[in-house]
Amino acid sequence: MAKGDKGMFDLHYWPTPNGWKITIMLEECGLPYQVVPVNITRREQFAPGFLAISPNNRIPAIVDHAPAGGGAPVSIFESGAILQYLAEKARRFLPMDRREKYAALQWLYWQVGGLGPMVGQNGHFLLYAEEKIPYAIERYGAEVRRLYQVMDGQLQRTGAYLAGEYSIADIAAFPWVMTHKAQQLTLDAWPGLRRWFAEVRARPQVQAGLAVGKELRRLSGTAMDKETRRSLFAKGFEE
Repeated sequence: MAKGDKGMFDLHYWPTPNGWKITIMLEECGLPYQVVPVNITRREQFAPGFLAISPNNRIPAIVDHAPAGGGAPVSIFESGAILQYLAEKARRFLPMDRREKYAALQWLYWQVGGLGPMVGQNGHFLLYAEEKIPYAIERYGAEVRRLYQVMDGQLQRTGAYLAGEYSIADIAAFPWVMTHKAQQLTLDAWPGLRRWFAEVRARPQVQAGLAVGKELRRLSGTAMDKETRRSLFAKGFEE
């Protein structure tokens, strides 16, 4: 199907941990989607058309051309909201039972509010910041290790996934844990987390989701040039 066809999702996307959450979920649910690349290294996230559906100028965002009940297309931004929307639409990876549902949602919100931002800040100060600030590197590194410990404890208690059954909580957390090697960490100190990571990574749909947009990274290159820094780390909307 072509972009915008009825029944297909438009996924405004760049291959990053938050982007991978949604490609993994779409692959897990078997929902049809069309990738709309948003090159965040070249400020495409500030284009008026994208801001109309993602006013926070961040990927990912989706447009559902066949929302429940019909009517105009529905656009959603923020990865946690997108995951919940897709789970409710597909009736997968978010339990119907109230207790089980909120067991999953609390870990989803934990990832969105804690794990993702802290891993992101750790990566920024450790890997990308031109000025190396020892306090920031130690502060965010310690917080990532604390969050890994929290995950490990929960995963050892369940013996399976974050909320017991595989859910959007696991789909949300996995791409951020996947960055551990780049951030100079191993999972050896956390056996529950290490077991979980291997099991989630082995899922074929996870591999398919991670493969989406690999060519986009090749096209954009890997060098952290001046324009890339401006696009990713600008303090505001100034030109």
